[in-house]
Amino acid sequence: MNRRSDNKMVEILLVEDSLGDIRLTQEAFKESKLNSNVNVVRNGVEALAFLRREEQYIDAPRPDLILLDLNMPTMDGYETLAEIKADPDLRRIPVVILTISDAEDDIRKTYDLHANCYVTKPVDLDQFTNVLKSIEDFWLTIVKLPSDGAR
Repeated sequence: MNRRSDNKMVEILLVEDSLGDIRLTQEAFKESKLNSNVNVVRNGVEALAFLRREEQYIDAPRPDLILLDLNMPTMDGYETLAEIKADPDLRRIPVVILTISDAEDDIRKTYDLHANCYVTKPVDLDQFTNVLKSIEDFWLTIVKLPSDGAR
């Protein structure tokens, strides 16, 4: 399903602790032609509460895509990814690792934990915007995802 054509609000969950990266990501999606909503949480504990609709996230929308940083306080991206992919209700949500690390060990470990893809954050603003545009184009307009009655 091409989500641009059905004008459905696309829900994105950004799991990121850097305020600068949060702002850049939100701005990049605002400039998009895609009808999207970027929900932001600052660590893995908050991400899992959001995804499981716990506490203050009881009315949280089910995300179509998760953008997950690795290095965060409280619960890092590896633990968060492992929890998401172990949960039968969450595991089909695509998880894009979006991090500054380009270490081979990090890449291997996240794929072992069933990340859907791994993207290193560029430091250049224009390149960062282009990377997010590519993620959006691929995951939200090209890829066919299973429909989920919980959405």
